[in-house]
Amino acid sequence: MNNPIKELTKKEWIIWLGSICIVCVSNLLTTDFDLPTLVAALVGVTSLIFAAKGNVWAQILMVIFSILYGIISYRFHYWGEMITYLGMTMPMAIWSMITWLRNPSGGNGNVVKIQKLNRKHIIGLIISGVIVTAVFYYILVVFDTPNIIFSTISIVTSFLAAALTMLRSSYYAVWYAANDIVLIILWVLASMKNPAYIPVIVNFGIFFINDMYGYISWKRRERIQL
Repeated sequence: MNNPIKELTKKEWIIWLGSICIVCVSNLLTTDFDLPTLVAALVGVTSLIFAAKGNVWAQILMVIFSILYGIISYRFHYWGEMITYLGMTMPMAIWSMITWLRNPSGGNGNVVKIQKLNRKHIIGLIISGVIVTAVFYYILVVFDTPNIIFSTISIVTSFLAAALTMLRSSYYAVWYAANDIVLIILWVLASMKNPAYIPVIVNFGIFFINDMYGYISWKRRERIQL
């Protein structure tokens, strides 16, 4: 695997560095600076810009991000987020890494080949999505998770985003963007009790912008590949 940073375009450098600057400023200016939150945000932003390129390094960084975000969620007792990222997103990122490595684009071995969803994929996503939602909702109830409705919605969007990433579909980014919106709401609610979590809101706002760029980038590449 080549150095993915060398493959970034001028526009992607601007998006990446701009995102890093905003994340750093928002985290460093808070009175309750939290290093794990800053590191998680930097890893997450970098993962997303590599994901927009279809580079497998995105999945490697997603594994690291899942661990860090799981720790952050644990501290606020967001059990749903912790279980989702450590028990679902992280394993699926590992599987996506394997899938992406096995399916390189013909023109560029460092870029994953995009796959168009068929009826079987869609039916499988619906059925598995319902099952995952039911199972995780029960777990959230058992752990008396705060803001359980938004936590449940977050599980659905996270699962679909991770599954579509594994399936190499351009729509992975749409569901990650939807998940970003849900997480912004969750952490706004959390920051009302503890202002230290305000930087997390900014982080997911930046993630949303990067995910939308990822969708545009994948659709552009999809037209070329397919």
